Amino acid sequence: MKSKKVIITCAVTGSVHTPSMSPHLPWKPEDIASQAIEAAEAGASILHLHARDPDDGRPTANPEVFMRFLPVIKQATGAVINISTGGSSAMTLEDRLAAAMRAEPEMCSLNMGSMNFGLFPALDRPRDWQHAWEPELLEATRNTIFRNTFGDIENILRRLGQGCGTRFEFECYDVGHLYTLAHFRDRGLIPGTPFIQFVFGVLGGIGADPENLTHMKRIADKLFGDDYRFSVLAAGRHQMPMITMAATLGGSVRVGLEDSLYDGRELAKSNADQVRRIRGILEGLSLDVATPDEVRDMLGLKGGDRVAF
Repeated sequence: MKSKKVIITCAVTGSVHTPSMSPHLPWKPEDIASQAIEAAEAGASILHLHARDPDDGRPTANPEVFMRFLPVIKQATGAVINISTGGSSAMTLEDRLAAAMRAEPEMCSLNMGSMNFGLFPALDRPRDWQHAWEPELLEATRNTIFRNTFGDIENILRRLGQGCGTRFEFECYDVGHLYTLAHFRDRGLIPGTPFIQFVFGVLGGIGADPENLTHMKRIADKLFGDDYRFSVLAAGRHQMPMITMAATLGGSVRVGLEDSLYDGRELAKSNADQVRRIRGILEGLSLDVATPDEVRDMLGLKGGDRVAF
């Protein structure tokens, strides 16, 4: 019987928000490490990690930057480390895979389709930009596609999954992505029980509406029966309402400054602020939060002693 415990994932920095949007967004390696450790201490069992250029905070895929914080986090906490293979739409697939191939982590994210990924509406809010790259990156998303072809997905499944024993957080931004996931499951490229992250509220993907969450779950039930686990992330102000709904439907949750910069109506001062808030909500609903070791058992992970850092 599947454990009913709720997994809290924390996405610490991402590549969506920029330093000018919040002074609390971590982008230096030491800040990513400290905020990740604090989030784990607050109750996050999975830490979803991107890297940023230590000089100006722009997203980077450089494995050397990842290695400035991955070992620190691993030594300080038992949390599961989950490395992004998404990076940003400006990166090549080889760029996006470089850190994960070097680290051979227990988990990686894997986006299940190519899509428009619009960040440019953030330009509508006036602000003083600290770095020229920030508005340029946002504007570029008006005319770029976040590429994740069938070939790209198969490449990642074979190289990281079969080659390194890495398991995946399958990020599904729309209903069609669930059918793509089922396709690869049916081909035997996804062993075990998939861990599916329903993603809501990104411009280009499915909207953050409650009926969309129930629809995504209904289609997942149709495709995978009871042989899957799901989690929910929602962008911006939709974060807490949508993930609370997910928990009441038997799912897990994702928080973090990658997805929303706020804790209630105020800027979150750290990732741990959001972890503590959702943990309080879960415990108020009489739901139990999974520990890292319980997560490893629930998701069939290889264990932290088998990573390459």
